Amino acid sequence: MRFLQPFASALLLLAAGTAQAASSWGFDEGSVSVAAKKGSEAVREKINQKTPLSKPVELGSADALKVILTAKDNGKAKRPHQAFVVLKDQESGLEAPFLFTVKESGKAVAQISQKDIPVQLLLSTKPLKASVVIASFGSAQGLNTPVFDVSIKLDANAPPPSYEKPLRYGQKEEIRHTFKAGPQSPPKVISLFFVLAVLATVPALLVSWVLLGGNVDHLTKAIGAAPLSHASFFGSIVAMEFVFFLYYTSWNLFQVVPVIVVVGVVTVFSGTKALGEVQTRRLAGEL
Repeated sequence: MRFLQPFASALLLLAAGTAQAASSWGFDEGSVSVAAKKGSEAVREKINQKTPLSKPVELGSADALKVILTAKDNGKAKRPHQAFVVLKDQESGLEAPFLFTVKESGKAVAQISQKDIPVQLLLSTKPLKASVVIASFGSAQGLNTPVFDVSIKLDANAPPPSYEKPLRYGQKEEIRHTFKAGPQSPPKVISLFFVLAVLATVPALLVSWVLLGGNVDHLTKAIGAAPLSHASFFGSIVAMEFVFFLYYTSWNLFQVVPVIVVVGVVTVFSGTKALGEVQTRRLAGEL
């Protein structure tokens, strides 16, 4: 037991030393500067990963913001896999990353101008939070820390930037369809005129039969030879006309079609039988 106690203590010290020795990313020799369009530096401040700058850095419409630092892994200058300056809107939470150009020595430079910043961030009413993000493959812990704020100064002589909000899929207002009015019947006067015109053809048909020598004496023979066929054939014709009348007055197409199919089948079969009976008497010389 006396041997195990110091051995366990040694394991605890070793584990603590390993945890302390775990590497993490950081940076040194950091600075932020704002240069005017002509190239002269107007502002230059040193930055570090522990304490952000107390005052915002102003970025004018013709200025260029430059961030310089040296990335380090556990205190050793090294090139990371990822390095960004991230600008964030404090109200909406929108972010825009800007890539560092990093050398093998860990020296990193990022330049930002107003034309590179999204319109949504340019219209922010509060200074933008600028953070440095450094990370890489392996077990080293990445860095994501705010370092300074950026105050956007738009050109007073230019119109303010604008943008259209992107289309978002979500619940929309209910769409109520207004269907056009259905077809209406013609005036009753016109309909009555054509009905009378059709009825006027019936006497004309009867007169034509008399003038042409039509013989109604065979009606008794026809009905006696095939009563069901002749009755069904004549009835189906009357029924078809009645269906057309109903379609004209009240029925719709979906109501008419099934009835027309049934009546049409009756007309075909009964007409075949009835006309066949007439043909038989004609061939026999009775007509």
